[in-house]
Amino acid sequence: MKRNVLALTAAGAIALGGFVLVQAQPGPGGAGHRHGHAFGLKGITEKLDLTAEQQAKVQPILDQAKPQIAAIHQEAMQKMHTVMNSTLSQIRPMLTADQQQKLDAIEKAHQDMLNAKKQLNDAMED
Repeated sequence: MKRNVLALTAAGAIALGGFVLVQAQPGPGGAGHRHGHAFGLKGITEKLDLTAEQQAKVQPILDQAKPQIAAIHQEAMQKMHTVMNSTLSQIRPMLTADQQQKLDAIEKAHQDMLNAKKQLNDAMED
């Protein structure tokens, strides 16, 4: 039972990490252009119904923040990836051979998904 819980925890960590990493990948238009929102700041300015003059003043501020936020986000993703790898390396020895194979399959599927997303993004940018 304890091993099943550990396997489920490992699978959940991989799935969650995969979701976070996919969300961190730059989409069409580059990093920070998720669904037309520059890290949520653009959406806020749209909801505030800014005038054209206000938008002209706010846009350079948003543009200046984008690379800083992207760098922080990238660093956080790298740290999360390191913690996840460390966690899985500690869990792996506790798993049965069958559970390790399942974990390997989950990790491969996760990597395949990330690769496919990157290929899609690259194709859309061309």
